[in-house]
Amino acid sequence: MFPQRSIRTRFVFQILVASAALLIIFSSILYVYIQQSVYDERKQELVAIALNLTKNQSISSSAFSEENPTIGVSIDMVHIKQKNVPLALGEKRIDNKDYLLLYYPFDFNSGTYLRITKDFTTTRQMLKKILHSIFVINAISFIFIIVYAIAFAKMLISPITSLTERLANMNENFIKPIDLRAMPIEFIPLGESINHLIKRIQTFVKYQKELFIGAAHELKTPLAVIKLKNEVTLIKKREAQEYIEALKTTNESVDNMNKIVADILNIGRQEGAQFEPPVEIDLIAFLRHKANDFKLIAENEGKALDIRLEPSAYAISIQKTLLHQIIQNFLQNALKFTPKGKKVTLQSHLTSEGLVINVIDEGCGIDESMDIFAPFKRSGDKSGAGLGLFLAKSAADALHAGISIKNRPDGDGAIASLQLNSTLSCLLPAKRSSKQHKTAYTKIPSEGS
Repeated sequence: MFPQRSIRTRFVFQILVASAALLIIFSSILYVYIQQSVYDERKQELVAIALNLTKNQSISSSAFSEENPTIGVSIDMVHIKQKNVPLALGEKRIDNKDYLLLYYPFDFNSGTYLRITKDFTTTRQMLKKILHSIFVINAISFIFIIVYAIAFAKMLISPITSLTERLANMNENFIKPIDLRAMPIEFIPLGESINHLIKRIQTFVKYQKELFIGAAHELKTPLAVIKLKNEVTLIKKREAQEYIEALKTTNESVDNMNKIVADILNIGRQEGAQFEPPVEIDLIAFLRHKANDFKLIAENEGKALDIRLEPSAYAISIQKTLLHQIIQNFLQNALKFTPKGKKVTLQSHLTSEGLVINVIDEGCGIDESMDIFAPFKRSGDKSGAGLGLFLAKSAADALHAGISIKNRPDGDGAIASLQLNSTLSCLLPAKRSSKQHKTAYTKIPSEGS
């Protein structure tokens, strides 16, 4: 048995089996048709002779026993005891010769039949030659089919071979998308998937490089501050208060480094969270719980958190840790950049593609010309390591969700959006109202399950 893992070998084997079966069936039908046509033709000849003889009722019995050289047949009279025997055609072999026999009714009352015998040897030899020729033609055809199947299989897998060679030659320093124009139509979806993967790899490599460079730069600055402050402090004796101030500055720098290290550790934890099994949750209840936690933080900072969640319930199978990182980052940034006395709005609504979650602030907005999802990119005048949105983008990619941040149309702040596809999600029954005793059910999306 051929190895099932080889697509090319399986294809060649299957096309050979199908072609062989087709050749055998076609050849058999052709030979049977030719043979039947020859027999029908000879039968009609013998029947025509019998009809001519039966019209001449004065022919004697002795005339039938002689060889008729003009038509090449032997004719004799036979008596069959069984009455009303229909027209019969048979074949007989005598002395290595084949004969065709026709029994034709001459007189039903006396049971007399004309037996017309014709030498069938030449015709039989011709049929054998035809059969032999069919075998030879089939053998030659099968050889051509083998060559064609191998060439055709090679042609079919050539795009895969080309893709394999190109991908094998790629590394982190040379990653180039595949040119889809040179690919067959059937392989374009595969090429698009590979290009999408290549794009994600390029983004990952780019962000990893920026992450390492940025981390080194961010850690270098507070270390330099600590070193310089200590050197200045050690130049001469100082008052106790000056030492305290130097230690406070050192602690502040250490705290900044701890924040950077914590964010870097969160990146590592997030990579592990991507392998976390999805669980089914009510997304609206999850958002409401998170919003209530941040509502207390907002009130403590003199800000407001407005919650507008629709529909009333929404079931989804998702990795909670990744979703938690995204929502927490959105709300933290919104509250950080929103001035005191202003508000942040958390809202959700259904679209044809699924559920959209928006966090709208009233802050300074963002610089839309900058890739704010890159590591250590900061927007606005607030301090921070600049890794929060990088973590949120990585989590959204792992969830196959869409993420975006753009300025509000009125210019008073920014809108952070998360698009969750409706795959493996559906609406739950709405909660029973205190004024109604009937339970209202909302529409299930066509893509939901």
